[in-house]
Amino acid sequence: MDAVRLIVKSRRALAGTGGTPDILTEVWQAQALAQAIGSRLAVTGPPELRGEALGLTELAGRGCGVLQAPDLTLEELRAAQLTELGDAGRTLRHLGGLLGEVGIALVGLACSVDDEGTYWQCMEAIDAADESRDRVREMLRKLADRESLLPEREAG
Repeated sequence: MDAVRLIVKSRRALAGTGGTPDILTEVWQAQALAQAIGSRLAVTGPPELRGEALGLTELAGRGCGVLQAPDLTLEELRAAQLTELGDAGRTLRHLGGLLGEVGIALVGLACSVDDEGTYWQCMEAIDAADESRDRVREMLRKLADRESLLPEREAG
């Protein structure tokens, strides 16, 4: 499935969650999807994005690692459904939005839980989501720089 469709699916699922386990499952799903997208970009994306894409893969992996992996079937795992990236810029803009929403959901959850372990899990996952979003922003900046240089190259 196309990356943007999977991201939209994740955003809807995150928005529709209710309790702590559901939120943590959707956060984990979003981080796993970010990891898969980063991995694809590192291998097949524009060359100037590959280093940042590897960083995204590592950070998103850390985001998954701080949370307990949910009990999902392969069909339920959105990252496993990723078949194509489509336009890198469009994918990254949508992914940045998803990661922002993940951070907001985690802040809300951290403020409402009584369990100190879950609170600290949320704090670490917030850091991972924020750092992943920073990588996405950097990749978008590099794409914008590349786009601005293309007309100059064609004219020269």
